[in-house]
Amino acid sequence: YKEKRWDSKRMFGSGGMPSSHSSTVTALAVAIGFQDGVGASTFGLAVVLAAVVMYDATGVRLHAGRQAEVLNQIVCELPTEHPLSNVRPLRELLGHTPLQVCLYSIVGVSLYFVDDMFPQSNYVSSMFS
Repeated sequence: YKEKRWDSKRMFGSGGMPSSHSSTVTALAVAIGFQDGVGASTFGLAVVLAAVVMYDATGVRLHAGRQAEVLNQIVCELPTEHPLSNVRPLRELLGHTPLQVCLYSIVGVSLYFVDDMFPQSNYVSSMFS
């Protein structure tokens, strides 16, 4: 929902809410922690993967999106005869704020526990059997 209208592209695009990458890698780390134990090397690897993904979302991609916003504004102010005045705008919503990443990390942990409550589905657990 953007500017009082539903934008279906936001469900599959990057940036903003939800942070599906953060929730996925967090659910993976939690599932490995419960299945193999927190002392397992696979758990350590999953935690490092989660940290890299979340750092990328809040650092590199968030700031690239902010730079795209500034560059788009500069291009809009160019005279119409300038060669770059008709360039397609850059995507501005690329990363996530730290709050968005934290909230969806909690969603990832919750996904594991919800999946664990229903043994007949156990989608997350089935990935490790």
